Amino acid sequence: MDAKKKRVAIVGAGPSGLAACKHALTKGLRPVVFESGTAVGGVWNRTLASTRLQTPASAYRFSDFPWPPASADDEGLSFPRHDQVAEYMTAYARRFGVLERVRFGCRVLGASYVGATEQEVAAWERWSGNGEAFGDGTGEWHLTVRHGDGDGDGDGESEGGSTQIYRFDFIILCIGRYGVAKLPTFADGRGSEVFRGRVLHSMEYSAMAHADAAELVRGKRVAVVGAGKSAMDIVAQCAEANGSRYPCTMVYRSAHWMLDPKLAITTSARWTELMVHKPGEGFALSLLATALTPLRWLISKLAEVYYKRSIPMQEHGMVPDGSFSQGSLGWRIGTLPEGFYDRVDDGSVALRRCRGSVGFCADGLVVLDDDDDAVVGADVVILSTGFHIDRPLRDVFASPRFGEMVAPDDGGAAAVLPLYRQCVHPRVPQMAVVGYVESGSSIYPYEMMAKWVAHLLDGAVRLPPVRDMERDVAEWARWGRWARRACGGFFLKSCIACVTTWYHDQLCRDMGHRPRRKAGLLAEWLQPYGPTDYAGIQ
Repeated sequence: MDAKKKRVAIVGAGPSGLAACKHALTKGLRPVVFESGTAVGGVWNRTLASTRLQTPASAYRFSDFPWPPASADDEGLSFPRHDQVAEYMTAYARRFGVLERVRFGCRVLGASYVGATEQEVAAWERWSGNGEAFGDGTGEWHLTVRHGDGDGDGDGESEGGSTQIYRFDFIILCIGRYGVAKLPTFADGRGSEVFRGRVLHSMEYSAMAHADAAELVRGKRVAVVGAGKSAMDIVAQCAEANGSRYPCTMVYRSAHWMLDPKLAITTSARWTELMVHKPGEGFALSLLATALTPLRWLISKLAEVYYKRSIPMQEHGMVPDGSFSQGSLGWRIGTLPEGFYDRVDDGSVALRRCRGSVGFCADGLVVLDDDDDAVVGADVVILSTGFHIDRPLRDVFASPRFGEMVAPDDGGAAAVLPLYRQCVHPRVPQMAVVGYVESGSSIYPYEMMAKWVAHLLDGAVRLPPVRDMERDVAEWARWGRWARRACGGFFLKSCIACVTTWYHDQLCRDMGHRPRRKAGLLAEWLQPYGPTDYAGIQ
């Protein structure tokens, strides 16, 4: 069977989709990338005017494609703007021939597996029937695609918003986790219908043209519900537009660890991972992680004290409920907008902590604390209340069974998706997921996943029997439950931030590459790992 003649589809042209396409091309495949928008880069084309990278450019990059000098200084300490990130993505796609494989304005409405029944698939002892990426050739995926969703150039088939079914031997889902807004539930009579102003989710606000977003908030009383990264960025942007004449009010229940990027101290060296438990680590490493727990606590406590003294979070009531150790383990950490607390001091930003619930009245938000109603006057309310992170994955499958298997609708009970190597489900054939996991720096873990999938498509990665894959999935599930407990609930689902190098070691071994990428023992254990360490894996 000539794998290079097989039909491969990639859904999404964000960072993970670009990496998946580039490495599939490296293996001689000719994938088709379906992108609902009009440009590559994913969320970087639908973000606030003030958005910048939260991590240094040196960490947020593809392994074999450096940032141009205008975006990152020689020390790699700069934090590029959103437009620079989008330009970087486009340059990467152009450099490696990805751009010509993308069909813009094409939204995938559903994916159906044809050729074997769900009962037959469930009985297979080997993934895809024979343990190979493309199975035995009898099964295939049918993608229902609507053309003409984007506002820009199509592919010649998109006029009139037509719908078409395409057939593929393998699909790679690169659709992320931030495509379905989560809206709060309000008490009867307290819903947005009673409010005279405008209510929208942060996703809708971020997707606006920058001029339209500025016009929406200019000269208006704005209230933002939430305290995450997007909420703080929106609050800062509104404060810059209106100043103290129309202060922007941030209504929040719990603060997050939001740090000045100039003060941030992060490391991804191997020695730091010795202090945390890891999936499938074995008795000796588990014992060592337990023994080193006090050291991890001490290091995190010192960092916490440092940040509390350096950033005026205490005097403004913005100290998070969880410790810095919990926040860093579950990656509930973001970066402060520049001068955020200066805007609080000059009256451009008002902070309103809510221990109870919120609702609406005609003139704004009703904040309920200890049975005491207080009204936050507003003309515009922006709900920065998160996303249904599993919905994009679950909803793409025409089969409810497959959707539940890949992304269970369990109310958030699972801490990790049930995917082998965070990429393939043991009982969903000829399909991979790239880019769902969370980490401190997303691009190069996505790229490592893309390399692993490309090796799988090329036959270089051999998967174990389904039962062994399921045991590995169960081990990650146990680790996820430990991580959630250790974080006190402050854990992002499928977050590998504290075990990124350990995870990459697994992928390297599968691909037949050495996991130890540094020159020398001291460098291996003390130097942080980053994208360029994996540049040699193609």
